[in-house]
Amino acid sequence: MPSEVELLEAGLREAVLANVAVKEAAPEETVRTLGNAMSLTKPMLGLAVGGSLGLLDGLSGFLEPSLAPLMSSVITFSLLKGLVAGITIGYVSQRVHSMLVGILAGIGIAAALSLLVILQAGMALFWDIMLPGMLLGVVVGFTTQKFGKQVERPRVAR
Repeated sequence: MPSEVELLEAGLREAVLANVAVKEAAPEETVRTLGNAMSLTKPMLGLAVGGSLGLLDGLSGFLEPSLAPLMSSVITFSLLKGLVAGITIGYVSQRVHSMLVGILAGIGIAAALSLLVILQAGMALFWDIMLPGMLLGVVVGFTTQKFGKQVERPRVAR
């Protein structure tokens, strides 16, 4: 009766041989399938990254003890700001194919949304809100331009 180690080695050997056979049969198809496994459109990638960073921005409010009574609204509005900025930056990145313009658009969009929050919260928190918001814009602008999938629009026959 074979031992567990021998059974594992035999199973591993079969898996490796099967993987080699698949790669030899259709190498270009395997690469194409693996390449598109996790691709997101630029607006959806912006939504995911912006929402994640917005949530982290809101949760960082726990580091400031004076915000304790307002934490639910701080987290909510930081998350919403990140989501709106992310999807907007994603749509701009879909139209513009320049890394610099994508990052600058990210900074501008995030700064405008941060300014709306500042007008509600007060000017005393200007830099505490503006700097993380602009950093969110830089990261989302870079991420959507670098890693987002460009959507091909269907061509209309005339």
